[in-house]
Amino acid sequence: MINRIISPIIRERFFDGKCILLLGARQTGKTTLVKNWMKQYADSSLWLNCDEPSTRILLEEISTLKWKQLIGDKTFLVLDEAQQIKNIGLKIKLITDQIEGVQVIITGSSSLELANEINEPLTGRKWEFNLFPISWEELKPRLTPSEQIQHLEPRLIFGMYPEIIMKPGKEVELLNSLSGSYLYKDLLSFKGIRKPELLERLLRALALQMGHEVSYNELSGLLQVDKNTIMNYIGLLEKAYIIFRLQPLSRNSRNEITLSRKIYFFDNGIRNAIISNFNPLSVRNDTGELWENFMISERIKFNHYHRRFVNMYFWRTYDKKEIDLVEESGGSFDLFEFKWRKRNIKDAFNRFRSTYPTRTSHIITPDNMDVFVTSQP
Repeated sequence: MINRIISPIIRERFFDGKCILLLGARQTGKTTLVKNWMKQYADSSLWLNCDEPSTRILLEEISTLKWKQLIGDKTFLVLDEAQQIKNIGLKIKLITDQIEGVQVIITGSSSLELANEINEPLTGRKWEFNLFPISWEELKPRLTPSEQIQHLEPRLIFGMYPEIIMKPGKEVELLNSLSGSYLYKDLLSFKGIRKPELLERLLRALALQMGHEVSYNELSGLLQVDKNTIMNYIGLLEKAYIIFRLQPLSRNSRNEITLSRKIYFFDNGIRNAIISNFNPLSVRNDTGELWENFMISERIKFNHYHRRFVNMYFWRTYDKKEIDLVEESGGSFDLFEFKWRKRNIKDAFNRFRSTYPTRTSHIITPDNMDVFVTSQP
């Protein structure tokens, strides 16, 4: 099993009176991680799979008394895929407020319903974490230095989902299955998705524009739907942990792009499956975009797992000076440009420094990626 960096961080919060909410796309390893924790509490744990109709019926009309009867002398309660349970937040609140000594673990593959159902009832009563596909920092200890070099291209093409990494040779079949209805199961059942075929067309359009600035108006014209529908669907795709957005950094400068945004995928393999392109890097024309997407998604994992709370942007001027990633913390900025083959971009860095307090600037290539995505380069 690949050790997950977030595991000891979460374990430190066991039995402190709060429930733990673990979110992430399906197949990122949430169930495996939680079952590994349960081994320590083998005789005192209770697992409820909320994807099962019987579980949903069981919890439909739940009270404190019924919870006590159900939990009995167990002290470790897991509700897997809890977004399937109506009013789950209020139902968990009964445990945190009325039943002492029970650690509740809630997992969910979508924040579509959980955000509304849990945030208000469990304010001050929960710890929230995300679990992403395997990170480079988690994979690296399993590889020799030469294997790390060999693994980089497959990871850019096939991504970092656990099953994809563990079953080499079956990547295309597995990704085609994963990128289909299974990954979007929660989206397709959500009331906000009225046109599943539009979702597929939008995802393909976003995949083809990955790493480039995206215009909602252009997408609206391309897909022949109104702009608000495009914005709504993109928001839902974010809540399903399929894509994420970077906003432009602009602070009172007339020369800076202010209204565009960039959209990336949490996993390269899912993106490539959407456009049905698993060709090797030697014959692709999007290697730079794959590298940029891979690095920024890895940085999100690194920041979240190491509890680095930073603001992330891209930066571009109207005369086309551009920086791929700008991180803001403590009133200063760190700059990152991603190049599969190293090139000098001093002009963009210098322009940025003339406007903003800049701490560091880096060009990230395969040769120095470890300083960017791992705590032990």
